[in-house]
Amino acid sequence: MRVLVIGTGNRKKGQELGRLLAKVGTELRTLADFPHAIEVVEDGNTFAANAALKASRQAKHLGQWVLADDSGLAVDYLGGAPGVFSARYSDPNATDDRNNEKLLDALRKVPADERWAQFVCHICVSDPSGTIQAESEASCRGRILPKLDGQGGFGYDPLFEIVEYHRSFGLLSPLVKSHLSHRARAMTRIIPQLVELIVSHH
Repeated sequence: MRVLVIGTGNRKKGQELGRLLAKVGTELRTLADFPHAIEVVEDGNTFAANAALKASRQAKHLGQWVLADDSGLAVDYLGGAPGVFSARYSDPNATDDRNNEKLLDALRKVPADERWAQFVCHICVSDPSGTIQAESEASCRGRILPKLDGQGGFGYDPLFEIVEYHRSFGLLSPLVKSHLSHRARAMTRIIPQLVELIVSHH
């Protein structure tokens, strides 16, 4: 596993995952480095199913090791929504702004103590044949704020308050986020598995 492809075209997400993976000791690429990468249809009904689809289909297509994650926001009051539809919550061509607006609308009259939510991230790593060789899942609890707070991060970050810090992910530094976030926690759990895979495939 000399090269590990991070299965995202999202530059910010690629950088975030890249920072977390820096110590694995393999060359990291993103889909931006592969003009012929495919757009995998995420039609699974769980984060785990979507992560596996994205990793295995892309790996087979590229003939590379691929790490893919599926993550999203699950709001208790909304029965776990938007869940797997987090990225396209407002409409099929959703933007972060429209998604955030729709979420604020859905929770408009809901009091602070009922606005609990969690970010969930499921990661899968596939070998070039399309077989999943490692996976992990983690979550991060927080609360949905009544209005956007901060310019940092992406997606729902400016609405997601880490209660212990009294700040949203939109305000917390990348350093703090890299310890607390669902993606960071899932990555921490998968790194030992990756190291083992690299050793066994040398």
